[in-house]
Amino acid sequence: MILGLPAGLVAAGLLAALVAGVVRGLAGFGLAILLVPLLGLVATPQEAVVATNWLAVFTGLFGFSRVIREAERSAFPIAALAMLATPLGVVLLGLVPPAPARLAIALIAIAAFAAILMPPRAAGHRPSAAETGATGIAAGLLTGFAGMPGPPVVPYYLRRTLPPATARSSMLVVFFAAALAGGCTALAIGAAHGRSALLALALWPMVVIGNWLGFRLHDRVSPRVWRIVTGATLGAAALVAAVKLAMA
Repeated sequence: MILGLPAGLVAAGLLAALVAGVVRGLAGFGLAILLVPLLGLVATPQEAVVATNWLAVFTGLFGFSRVIREAERSAFPIAALAMLATPLGVVLLGLVPPAPARLAIALIAIAAFAAILMPPRAAGHRPSAAETGATGIAAGLLTGFAGMPGPPVVPYYLRRTLPPATARSSMLVVFFAAALAGGCTALAIGAAHGRSALLALALWPMVVIGNWLGFRLHDRVSPRVWRIVTGATLGAAALVAAVKLAMA
């Protein structure tokens, strides 16, 4: 038993953390979508979300200067709005019972995949100020409630004809800011318990290794392969979420 969990389950969690780190470094997202549902099997939704937020913060420090250089300017107002809205999501998570919260988190993962299947934007499309603002607010609310800022942010960038490096770095800027706000809010309201810290510390080394591998892979794959990976990541998360709903 490790941290009160069977060794096999701990090994599976470490492997999942490595895979999630690779996906994050390569695609620019996927850490929360892949880890929150898994952690929810051994912890409360609140513990899983808080642990994932802190994982995103400390992993986001690696390669941060490169991410800032490559990001589109829209990432910064989206990130600022996400930080402002995240505390509301954290408070909401604390008010919702665990069972409905798990259901909502699974549905969010499915929605992220559905969003990416929407038709792509026309070449040269520039989102309106209202769309940009709504993306930031929605990302913050979902960060606080589910640890998943991706559902509004991923289609905002991936449905446009942006270079993969720009889209990935833009998403990473938003996710880092939202996770930082979520982690700090959890501390401020007393939602960051010791178990959340232990989960984050246990998984962090594997996430960092995976993230490093993902960054290296990103520099070696073609834009077409990169888009296939991003779609497959969301599809896998949606499939897992659908299975969980069917078994509930």
